[in-house]
Amino acid sequence: MENLHTTKDAVRIQKVIAQAGIASRRAAEKLILAGEVVLNGEVVREMGLKMVVGKDHLSVEGKRVKIPQRQKTLVYALYKPKNCITTLNDPEGRTTIGDFFPRSSARLFPVGRLDYDAEGLILLTNDGDLAQELMHPRHKVSKGYFVKVRGLVKNADLSTLRKGPMIEKRQHLPVQVKVLHTVNDKTWLEVFLKEGTNRQIKKMFLTLGYPVQKIKRFQVGPINLGDLQSGESRALSPEELKQIMK
Repeated sequence: MENLHTTKDAVRIQKVIAQAGIASRRAAEKLILAGEVVLNGEVVREMGLKMVVGKDHLSVEGKRVKIPQRQKTLVYALYKPKNCITTLNDPEGRTTIGDFFPRSSARLFPVGRLDYDAEGLILLTNDGDLAQELMHPRHKVSKGYFVKVRGLVKNADLSTLRKGPMIEKRQHLPVQVKVLHTVNDKTWLEVFLKEGTNRQIKKMFLTLGYPVQKIKRFQVGPINLGDLQSGESRALSPEELKQIMK
């Protein structure tokens, strides 16, 4: 299929699917590769194709995509409890972040993830495109955590993290870290990461000999957990939205 449109009104198909609340842009790409996306009667076989909303006809998995008028962008801050999955539904019936929002609410996309046994701040938005942008590695959005480990952390090990930890033979970005206090043989630390590879905090401390016992995220970019309690959520203020849209 030829790329039908190159005008300024044309929008990438993945973005249209995300704006329609069907799937994130990344998930939309998987739908395209699976042959589930049809534009003007032809199966889309390649990435990067564009369409003009209101003129072209798009179907996903056999269903016509209804493009809503541009919806107001909403972003929520949620205090994710421990033992909760960062997805909107779970085939095994476990608690998910979707359980803390009304079923009648708009389709929400989580911005990143938190481990099942971690707790704290996670952002959700009704704009799949925005969620993808916030997660993109190029933006290096800083995230702050309170971390409890077993053992009394040595200054030399903190220096190793500040230079950039080596995890599974891969050099990571420098970590901003400081000791908050110690209790018996436990150390509480404040940790800021600018990347979020899978289980990074647990892996980097375990490599140094300090098993992680608790992780609580309190900040994502300019947004703080504030007074939220476990399971509570709030919509970001207009000023916070301006900050995060940057």
